[in-house]
Amino acid sequence: MTAEQDTTDFRPVRFIERDISVETAPDGTITLHNNVPLAPLPAHIPQLLRDAAARHPERTWLGQRRGAAGAWHELSYGEARAQVDALTQWLLDLDRPGAPVMILSDNSVEAGVLILAAMQARMPVTPISSAYSLRTADHSKLRSMADLLKPAVLFAQDADAFASALRGIAQPGAAVLAVTGSGATLWGKALATKPTQAVEQSVARIDHDTVAKYLFTSGSTGVPKAVITTQRMLCANLAMTEQLVLRDESQHDIAMEWLPWSHVMAGNYIFNATLFRRGSLYIDEGRPVPGLFDISLRNIAEIMPTEYRNVPIGYALLVAALEKDEALAERFFRQINKLSYAGARLPDDIYERFQALSVRHTGHRIVFVSGYGATETSPSAFYVFWPVERTGLIGLPHPGVTAKLVPLADGRYEVRVKHIGVTPGYLHNPDETRALFDEDGFVRMGDAAEFVDPADPAEGMVFAGRVSEEFKLMSGTFVRVGTLRTQVIDALAPLVSDVLLAGADRGYVAALAWPAVQPCRAFLGRPDATPAQLAADPALKAEIARRLARHKARNPASSMAIARAILLEEPPSLGTGEITDKGYVNQRRALAERAASVEALYADPPPAAVIIVPQHQKEG
Repeated sequence: MTAEQDTTDFRPVRFIERDISVETAPDGTITLHNNVPLAPLPAHIPQLLRDAAARHPERTWLGQRRGAAGAWHELSYGEARAQVDALTQWLLDLDRPGAPVMILSDNSVEAGVLILAAMQARMPVTPISSAYSLRTADHSKLRSMADLLKPAVLFAQDADAFASALRGIAQPGAAVLAVTGSGATLWGKALATKPTQAVEQSVARIDHDTVAKYLFTSGSTGVPKAVITTQRMLCANLAMTEQLVLRDESQHDIAMEWLPWSHVMAGNYIFNATLFRRGSLYIDEGRPVPGLFDISLRNIAEIMPTEYRNVPIGYALLVAALEKDEALAERFFRQINKLSYAGARLPDDIYERFQALSVRHTGHRIVFVSGYGATETSPSAFYVFWPVERTGLIGLPHPGVTAKLVPLADGRYEVRVKHIGVTPGYLHNPDETRALFDEDGFVRMGDAAEFVDPADPAEGMVFAGRVSEEFKLMSGTFVRVGTLRTQVIDALAPLVSDVLLAGADRGYVAALAWPAVQPCRAFLGRPDATPAQLAADPALKAEIARRLARHKARNPASSMAIARAILLEEPPSLGTGEITDKGYVNQRRALAERAASVEALYADPPPAAVIIVPQHQKEG
């Protein structure tokens, strides 16, 4: 039996029922378990390609723009099967069994083929964020990854563009594979390899214990570590997530994604779900930043995806564009069945504007879903599998997942997770592996959550911050960074994209905020203002002060009120670990990187850049 939501206000999505058992131990620890049986696991990921190629050989698997004209290059499932088998043979001929394949460049059709070929050759694949190669001259982090992995293959889309990184991490005996450039085996030559029976023999030896990937953690809780990712993890993640929504098997799912495959959500779910559904995945080379987002808008108009995912700042840019362009909005909503967000809470302002657009173009509101997990859980853990009227939920455990909620102070719980898709540990790191699990074998997620309604656990849970990011003021008052950050972003929406909260061992809480460029330009009537000009603009600073004062009046406690703020000119850096590929800002890392700005917030007297938040005065 399912609990399909037939409400007329939301566009219908057929979710499974919520059947959650709740047990409370004498010490207050709560165990949540999804009682819906876990669906059968696929055999392995390469088998999904083979099945799709047999049933839909002409259907597009991957698409990507190529050349100055921007025409789409599309690879069908039938073509992909042939290329994957040829490249598998090339990898097997290297005679480096079990040695990893490192992908240094961004998502591409060729990278997708290589991922599956590496799996067929039983050589763990490791996509790495291109920022480690291209956005820094210091390749020490990338080199430490390569030294840990000792890869057999280093892949870059263009060997010349990645020449510095390739030199910086050169590994003895490692082959360099590239589509273009010099000093590498070129893609065309590798694809000319004729498959032998060795390919089928290798595929036949894949089982759920076969290591499919090493994925490096984002570093939001510490130094990046290589998470051992097995075929069981990937297949369990698919089974858990795909059974949450009942699909029409005749539907052709079309996804358009910019999220990098080096990230667990994009690489372990979106990429594999396309294969599972025999759908089409179009690589979006735009990014949720001014300028580059125009590429995404063009792609949306042409592809018209059936499902769309982004981080909150991407949705902020998208809703502004849709409000200005009726034709684009009509094409965006034509096939969309639900929207997903990740990385941070979606501000209420953005949610409400999307709902207004959806009603205008479809007659229904659109379901927003979100989830919660980690690289170590592949990432399945929690998901919102019912229509909700608010954002910020992490949902309830997937089928097959048991969550342990360890009580913290003030009604929150530390989240721990157990299921068959959890990693066996970190590569060559037994100490961190031991620390990952508690005494009952649950993964310590490092996060806090709270119930939407403690009297009704079926209403789900809300993310309540990273335990490692919270701090105390000099007075000993505890500051819940996750909750306060969300409130400040809402109070300043849409003028800021994110904030950092400072105050550990200080007398008050202060904020560092990144101006949202396009909304701030519109607010000021300065369409060409640079981030530096925005950060220094007196009118913008006055508006930020006014809004923070209003927030302070509603939240006067020292743990919730912002006393001072500063607008930041430089965006958060992925290369230094301030932000992850999916847009999550690492509070501790970013505060350390911006120590000078933090000191300015607490200087006496403060420099001119600091915004002093006054006491709120009633208007009128």
